[in-house]
Amino acid sequence: MSNQGKVAVVTGGSRGIGRACVMALAESGFDVVFSYASNKAAASQLENDVKVFGGKVMSVQANAANQLEAQMLIDKAQTEFGRIDALVNNAGITKDGLLIRMSDEDWDDVIATNLSGVFYTTRAAGKYMMKQRSGTIVNISSISGIYGNAGQSNYAASKAGLIGFTKSVAKELGSRGVTANVIAPGFISTDMTEGLPSDEIASHVPLKRLGQPEDIAKAVVFLTSSGPYVTGQVLQVDGGLTL
Repeated sequence: MSNQGKVAVVTGGSRGIGRACVMALAESGFDVVFSYASNKAAASQLENDVKVFGGKVMSVQANAANQLEAQMLIDKAQTEFGRIDALVNNAGITKDGLLIRMSDEDWDDVIATNLSGVFYTTRAAGKYMMKQRSGTIVNISSISGIYGNAGQSNYAASKAGLIGFTKSVAKELGSRGVTANVIAPGFISTDMTEGLPSDEIASHVPLKRLGQPEDIAKAVVFLTSSGPYVTGQVLQVDGGLTL
């Protein structure tokens, strides 16, 4: 299925999984708008890298956890390109710690970025998608949101919340031709997992390796391009870790 003429918005797109998603969506034909937090140099480099595919690209500095900035991101995409066909909510943070010692700030910051930020962008983009009676939303969760993880009560709660949120969105917007799905990555080689014992983790994965950002990006392209009759689902991309 051709994605020429379609527009995708990716939050947290300048590095890691987000960067891979931007590249893969552009390669599949989408024009892409992506947000970044502060690294302008990385955003500019990604814009240049995307241009090789011949589509349009625009970066926007925006914090999805800020309602006004999240709205601005979506409005800019709509104004510049005239439509939004796909929204990939990828922006996320971790502030790990044991429950008993976790500060209110660490709890609030993770919930604000990983869950409230998705609410803000989805609400804003959903209005445009409902009007055009088409669109797809992909929210990046985690296997921690399904199975939990010690030391990540804030992160797991935010990622579990994404699953319930996405299923509700799928039911609300389905009659307008809008799909909503979740991707739950396992251990992926990014800055977020740097420092973890990768060899030990890989030994428990049937595929015997950690995932790469491109593994998640391929799933994103599938759900935004080839899965119009798939909605409200959770796709675990974890190499079989949770079997």
